[in-house]
Amino acid sequence: MSSIELTPSQKTILQELINLYRESENAVKGEDIAAEVDRNPGTIRNQMQSLKALQLVEGVPGPKGGYKPTATAYDALQIQDMDEAAEVPLTHNDTAMPEANVERIDLVSVHHPENCRAKVKLRGSISTFEKGDSVVVGPTPLSKLRIDGTLEGKDDTDNALVLTIDGMEAPVEEPAH
Repeated sequence: MSSIELTPSQKTILQELINLYRESENAVKGEDIAAEVDRNPGTIRNQMQSLKALQLVEGVPGPKGGYKPTATAYDALQIQDMDEAAEVPLTHNDTAMPEANVERIDLVSVHHPENCRAKVKLRGSISTFEKGDSVVVGPTPLSKLRIDGTLEGKDDTDNALVLTIDGMEAPVEEPAH
């Protein structure tokens, strides 16, 4: 299958639909998506029409209706939809965020002697995060990696946080043979 080219706006809306759908496991109303991405509900309805045409979204009629992402939506955003994903905790300003789960950690600019950054892709909404916030990622399940950082910025289209790394540790253990 060829890859689907989406605009940044479509990616943001589709990502938020997936986030809200994962939280509730029910159809998501356009108004709820609009509130999260700071857009007009009419804009969301218009975008949903184009996303439906691309078979990324299905409409659910009725009073409990709204929108659901299709399997193609996960593929288009390169999201692995695992039934039982390993939990990688996230702490925001000393508060645990159980509704958020870390999906991927990319270390960027590690070659820079004074400024190392991490791009942390999340499952869950990033709307409450602000520049300068304290963020702790991990420990990861296998290596027990933990990253302490300060929020530098957000990538809404990739549902990711960009952190300046203040500290990083992974305990060294003897391998089990």
